[in-house]
Amino acid sequence: MNRDPIIFAMANPVPEILPHDAHMAGAAIVGTGRGEYPNQINYALAFPGIFRGALDVHAIRISDEMKVAAAHALADYLPHPQKNRILPHILDRDVVTSVAKAVSAAAVESGCARTFN
Repeated sequence: MNRDPIIFAMANPVPEILPHDAHMAGAAIVGTGRGEYPNQINYALAFPGIFRGALDVHAIRISDEMKVAAAHALADYLPHPQKNRILPHILDRDVVTSVAKAVSAAAVESGCARTFN
């Protein structure tokens, strides 16, 4: 393992390695799919905002650019991420708005937004 690795043990309900064990093995940051551990990584952080953003501009499809915009919105959401908080809490409702705005803009930019005359 490299120095200060980041481990995303996503298997659920039993992660590939438990966060405590990963930290003991030298991991700097650990994320899992489980809500009882810090850094829960869950698709529910992205999907509501992706769909809201696509619906807001009547997108004809979900483009790669829209998905990347959602990822960037999530990555930029916390101004000062910390080892035990690299993503917002799963129930933070403002995340949907942030992701939706980014996705809407990307849909327009990539030509996926539908315009009505």
